[in-house]
Amino acid sequence: MRALFPATFDPVTNGHMDILARASSVFDSVVAGVFESDREDTLFTAAEREELLGVAVAHLPNVEACTYSGLTVDFARQIDARVLVRGLRAVSDFEYEFALSAMNRRLHPDVDTMFFLSAPEHAFVSSSLIREIGALGRSVAPFVPANVAAAIGSKFAPRTERR
Repeated sequence: MRALFPATFDPVTNGHMDILARASSVFDSVVAGVFESDREDTLFTAAEREELLGVAVAHLPNVEACTYSGLTVDFARQIDARVLVRGLRAVSDFEYEFALSAMNRRLHPDVDTMFFLSAPEHAFVSSSLIREIGALGRSVAPFVPANVAAAIGSKFAPRTERR
């Protein structure tokens, strides 16, 4: 069975990686769907996010990174994924994820959602916090894969060197 773990992955965090590793042990194959939207203001382009994620998941043989746009459930059906994987960090995530799951099920009843609870050590980590920490010149190495930490450092190097 194939699963889709959709996110913007801007940037991919160790929390994302934990969910991907756990999902890869449950499903035959997992697509890490990098959502591309013109409405999103992202640190990395969709192509950069897909490349960073691809390197980060290289050790997981049944996980692949792929960029998509449009409705997630439409992409899931396009790639023959029968399950959407979603991570829950805190109770505050549940209400949004519950509504999203219900709408997705209404749009495509053949695509179900499976929730993975975040590991406690990653529950406070979000991509937006990682972007903010990096923008302020601090290392994000404890929170993201090594290749992502290097890319964030490079992205903000010109700003932090001017200080």
